[in-house]
Amino acid sequence: MGALEVREGFTALYGTAPEGVWAAPGRVNLIGEHTDYNDGFVMPFALPHTTLAAVARRTDGVLRLHSADMPGAPVELRVADLTPESDRNWTAYPAGVVWALSQAGHEMTGADIHLSSTVPTGAGLSSSAALEVVVALALNDLHGLNLRGWQLARLCQRAENIYVGAPTGIMDQTASACCEAGHALFLDTRDLSQRQIPFDLAAEGLRLLVVDTRVGHAHSDGEYGRRREGCEKGAALLGVDALRDIPADGLDAALDRLGDEEEVRRLVRHVVTENARVERVVSHLQSDDLRSIGPILTEGHISLRDDFRVSCPELDLVVDTALAAGALGARMTGGGFGGSAITLVEETDVEPVTEAIEKAFTTAGHTPPRVFEAVPSAGAHRVD
Repeated sequence: MGALEVREGFTALYGTAPEGVWAAPGRVNLIGEHTDYNDGFVMPFALPHTTLAAVARRTDGVLRLHSADMPGAPVELRVADLTPESDRNWTAYPAGVVWALSQAGHEMTGADIHLSSTVPTGAGLSSSAALEVVVALALNDLHGLNLRGWQLARLCQRAENIYVGAPTGIMDQTASACCEAGHALFLDTRDLSQRQIPFDLAAEGLRLLVVDTRVGHAHSDGEYGRRREGCEKGAALLGVDALRDIPADGLDAALDRLGDEEEVRRLVRHVVTENARVERVVSHLQSDDLRSIGPILTEGHISLRDDFRVSCPELDLVVDTALAAGALGARMTGGGFGGSAITLVEETDVEPVTEAIEKAFTTAGHTPPRVFEAVPSAGAHRVD
């Protein structure tokens, strides 16, 4: 559904035209997994898949939410009654943004919102962040708040952490709000400094495929939270503010200090080595040496599978099959426990790698995966 259809859908629902239509993308994380809530480095880029929002302000304190992708009439809430963790439905994400803006001192007088999304849900591609950011950007523009992309991302993270109750880091919202077309975003999640790194795969005869395993996952479940708590425990035991503060050349000494805390040792090892992998990928991209990032992606998957333990059989099958079929590198992307994997391939290998993955899933009796090319795209913006 395009901007015109979303605008017309809004008018049909609410009986008046919206004040505008905005878009915010999903994202793929090229490298840097589970580092964002450890003050570390990440490197996402935006997808062409977006969430669209047609929005108009209200003055009576009523918030009406509707999605073309969900059955039912608009959900009506009152801004004054919004309460953290009171909503377990999709509406918690846009409502949480309104709540976070209000909590930050911005007067929210209500709104009518109509949404539609092409970002696959449950695929580890940040459909929730796209939903949050598109609403935040629309309200920012309509109310003249003049908040910058990183500020909107912070508010959206607060909405997801406190209102929704999902302990996610800052990466997803920042990627959706701040990415640029043709670039990957090198983000330091400690100080939110950003560098746009050119990432033109096609010019090098390469493609990056996303494989949605269709295995659903949920960031608000216990496993993700336990990993985060384990990382925080590791930082406390090592006497640092965050695992970001453990340098790669100090990893062995840090692991020795953790003694028999085996679970914590694994988590620490992943985070420290993953931060180093992000920096290696940045170096290769800046040297126009894109093919050399392939093995680094694969190293990252092995670490996520064996140390962080957030992979699953379907994700491992994608990685193993892609590599056997000639891919330059592959890894799971996103929080894990399902979702998607990425694989870096030569342009000429797109079809054979895709066919090999699809065949492997059929042979294993899994639901057929969805495979598509990831093209670095623009961050959130107004579209009309």
